Amino acid sequence: MKLLPTRRPHTGRRALLAAAVPAVLAASLTGLTPAQATTTASVPAVARDQIACPRGFVCIYPDINFNGQPYVKRAVDGSVRHLPDYIRGKGSSIINNSSRTARVYQKDNYFGRHVCVGRDGGTISDLRSYQLNDTTHSLRNNDTPCGA
Repeated sequence: MKLLPTRRPHTGRRALLAAAVPAVLAASLTGLTPAQATTTASVPAVARDQIACPRGFVCIYPDINFNGQPYVKRAVDGSVRHLPDYIRGKGSSIINNSSRTARVYQKDNYFGRHVCVGRDGGTISDLRSYQLNDTTHSLRNNDTPCGA
C-alpha cells in the first residue's frame, strides 16, 4: 500500500480569514470620524484609508469621509492663499482640530464660495453638500467665529 502525503485542509481557510479580517474591521468602523476611532490590542480602529488629523491642525482630505492623504496645516501658522497642487481643487472633506476657525474657499486669495469649519473638532465629511467638492483653492485660519 502506497501512502499519499496528506494535505492540511485548514490552510485555505486561514488565508481567507486573514484576508477578511481587515475588511470586516474597516466595514465596522464606517461612519466613525478619526477622532472617534480608538485602538485596541495594537489593531488600528481607523479604516485603512483614513488618516487622523492631529491636534492643532486643519486637514483637507481629497476624498469624502476623511479618506486619502490629507493636506495638513498647523492653524497657528496662518492662512494659505494658494493651496499646494496636490490638494488644490481636490478637497472633499475637512477636519479642524485647532482652536481657530477654518474657512475653505473656492478660489485663490480667499475669494468665491466658502465654508467655515468650527474650531476644536469641527468637521465636514462631504463638501458636495456645500457645492465645494473638488474646488478647494485657499484656506483662511482665524479667530472670527463661523457665521460672523
